[in-house]
Amino acid sequence: MSRVGKQPVVIPSGVQVEVKDGHVHVKGPKGTNSFPVRSDVKVSTDGKHVTVERSGEGRETRAMHGTMRALVASMIEGVTKGYQKELEVVGVGWNAAVSGRKVVLSVGFCKPIEVHLPEGVNANCPTNTLIVLTGYDKQKVGMTASRIRSTRKPEPYKGKGVRYKGEYVRLKAGKSFGS
Repeated sequence: MSRVGKQPVVIPSGVQVEVKDGHVHVKGPKGTNSFPVRSDVKVSTDGKHVTVERSGEGRETRAMHGTMRALVASMIEGVTKGYQKELEVVGVGWNAAVSGRKVVLSVGFCKPIEVHLPEGVNANCPTNTLIVLTGYDKQKVGMTASRIRSTRKPEPYKGKGVRYKGEYVRLKAGKSFGS
């Protein structure tokens, strides 16, 4: 039995969880989220807890048991607390700004790069070099942060680029002239 999958997920007050038509629908103060349920995993709710059970003992079914429970727990946490990712822009003269529903990055190219934000993800730039992404869907927030980071990944010689806050970039030694 999966150690993660067998634990019930507690539904906090103010959150509604509904299972119908093969989808789990979670509604809370920050938004509404839904996810399809696999046919070999059964999700049920009694109003205070969400339980996930599997139908068989196959390898993939056992793997999806814990995964589905973790996804439901992430959705409940997202609609109550929300998720946040922070990105830093490192480089002389490089900056970021939010313009409507897009993040505009000036990171050393001849034109600024615009990254459009999906529904449910909001961006804020408290400083020119810090981007804060918030939202209720963990996957959307993470994918948006990844898309922004991929515009200019940190390079290993000077460390310039867009990186997650607190990410360590190991610098390589440059060319050295021996005598």
